[in-house]
Amino acid sequence: MSFMMKAMLGSKLKDMTGGGGGEVEVPAGDVKETPESKGMSREEFEDYQRQLIEEKMERDKEFATKKAERANLRSCLRDKYRLPESGQDEAMVKMAGDDLDLPEDLAKMVDEDEEEEAVNDSLLGQLHQLQNMDMDQLKTKAQTTMTEIQQVAEEKCVVM
Repeated sequence: MSFMMKAMLGSKLKDMTGGGGGEVEVPAGDVKETPESKGMSREEFEDYQRQLIEEKMERDKEFATKKAERANLRSCLRDKYRLPESGQDEAMVKMAGDDLDLPEDLAKMVDEDEEEEAVNDSLLGQLHQLQNMDMDQLKTKAQTTMTEIQQVAEEKCVVM
């Protein structure tokens, strides 16, 4: 409510009271730093400014590297769980170059999963799985599957 009153009557009140004389209010962020404001000589101030710029560049570089490492991690997890690729993550990894590190734990997990899948996909892996199965259980499962197939076929086919 006070905002509405100020917006409607503010300029009229300033005109009546003679406010708004030559003073210009400078926002706090727009103040330009000078060597005198910092209490330094010109050379010291230039060194100070150069040092600030270098520190900012270093922080930005570290931030970009961390961001690329996270993108690399996400990409490895996508590969591991067979999820679709992300173009944004791939671009981040390419921008960072070869400076990326993959966490050791994740690398071990990925390697172990790949080895396990390779063993399971091989013929020996399939035989090993068959060896661990109970033959009676396998026989009953096959018989129930056959009876289910016959029942479905009898329901759908009038000739049988």
